[in-house]
Amino acid sequence: MKLDIIGDTHGCYEEFKQLTEQLNYVWTDDIPVHPDGRKLAFVGDITDRGPHSLKMIEIVWKLWKKQDAFYVPGNHCNKLYRYFLGRKVQITHGLETTVAELKALSFKKENHVKKMFMELYESSPLYHILDDGKLVIAHAGIREDYIGKQNKSVEKFVLYGDITGEFHDNGMPVRRDWAKHYKGKALIVYGHTPVDKPRRVGNTINIDTGAVFGGKLTALRYPENETISVPSSLPFIQEKFNKID
Repeated sequence: MKLDIIGDTHGCYEEFKQLTEQLNYVWTDDIPVHPDGRKLAFVGDITDRGPHSLKMIEIVWKLWKKQDAFYVPGNHCNKLYRYFLGRKVQITHGLETTVAELKALSFKKENHVKKMFMELYESSPLYHILDDGKLVIAHAGIREDYIGKQNKSVEKFVLYGDITGEFHDNGMPVRRDWAKHYKGKALIVYGHTPVDKPRRVGNTINIDTGAVFGGKLTALRYPENETISVPSSLPFIQEKFNKID
């Protein structure tokens, strides 16, 4: 199994296109296809904050339908899903950009995007266990004892990380550093918490390098275990990056 696992895109289509081209994907019919049969995988949060959330939904859905990509949902994906269900959600923290894109469409086109996203979300697992258990892709990571389980505690952890319920001065939630305690054999590839460069701790790697906050968009090549990044075109916002060693 040969994959290129993409960090949180958050609607950063231009960076995504540039990254896939660096990974030698060829764009055909508006989707990236690798001549050697490599597949893409997404750690979630494909929408919100960035300029092209709807385009990212369509691309990921098309790839997924062709079985050319793996996708797991992130917390922003979960919030958009609840929005589409008509649940009461706050249209803040990035969702407002996706909703603005939706409202600019005709009713027919908006409904088409909704159907694509709902199908993608409802048909995808909370996390992927791949390559005979050697690889796990989970949006915010996963504890070793949660792997293989499906319940509310697992869902909360996978979507939000090991949160304490407290918040930093910059408004970001305080999260325990679960990666420092992970001793499992599977490689855990995750995102969710922006870091200034791919963060390797034990057999884990965080590839959310804050593209939507002016950092980089990063891919992990698997099984090569190499990272490739492209710079963001958006303004750099230092306070949005996690301050851990």
